[in-house]
Amino acid sequence: MDFRKQKLSIAEAKEMDMVQYLSLLGYEPSKIRNNDYWYRSPLREEKTPSFKVNRKLNRWYDHGLGKGGNMIDFGIAHYGCSVGEFLNKLNGRSSFQAPLKSIPKRENEPEHQLKILKEVELSSYALIRYLKQRKIPVEIATQYCWEVHYEVNGKNYYGIGFKNDSGGFEIRNPYFKASSSPKDITTIKSGSKEVAVFEGFTDFLSLRALHKNLTENSQDIVVLNSVSFFERARPFMEKHQAIQLYLDRDATGQNLTQRALSMSTKYIDKSSLYKNHKDLNDWLIHIGKQPKKRLGNKL
Repeated sequence: MDFRKQKLSIAEAKEMDMVQYLSLLGYEPSKIRNNDYWYRSPLREEKTPSFKVNRKLNRWYDHGLGKGGNMIDFGIAHYGCSVGEFLNKLNGRSSFQAPLKSIPKRENEPEHQLKILKEVELSSYALIRYLKQRKIPVEIATQYCWEVHYEVNGKNYYGIGFKNDSGGFEIRNPYFKASSSPKDITTIKSGSKEVAVFEGFTDFLSLRALHKNLTENSQDIVVLNSVSFFERARPFMEKHQAIQLYLDRDATGQNLTQRALSMSTKYIDKSSLYKNHKDLNDWLIHIGKQPKKRLGNKL
């Protein structure tokens, strides 16, 4: 069944298994005690796990923040979005993980996490075709990505893997979006005084596709891999003289952009380039036949 075509109601979204959803986002429990699954908080930085999901109740509570709730409450806190925007994300109408089918929860059910089996050079016809649909040249993708084979719930899959600074992967294929642990930002350092910042790696690859002759040391790169990692990326970003933001044009991305602009004049909003599209890759797909003409000297 293609979950991307489903339209979840608020009630259905609340019934989605939070433990499995967190696993898709790349978060695995540090410990499990009966029905309580303890995590390092997905909502902030911490060393001692204080974010709890009671799987029987399907409710979460962040002891460090002093707040909790259901799946909807988590989505709003995690992405900084409205209820409607979070439902859109679950329905697959934006670049977030596809929704999970609500499944019966069993007490003390063992955790099924995504396990990386191997990483090889990109060669799968299906993945190459997917890249072409996204208007990303294979020769660019192979510079930064791998073909990752992984296991979930005893079944094997493969996808395009983009490695983060901690060794985890963001994984994409035509039907599935996921992360492997540990989840982190990705930085590409070349000693430049400028840094370009993206939410996801397909937008980064889109910029490389637009400027195939861009030299490697022209810009440093930060791929957040989740907007929740913006604060984690700030120390690296703010070492640079100019910080170019290529964040999504949805409410979450634009709110984060405005917050960054209010913090320092180093931050520069570059999203006007694709103002009529949800993100840079969406813009490239729709007008990718002549991107350089439209792009001009704006980057």
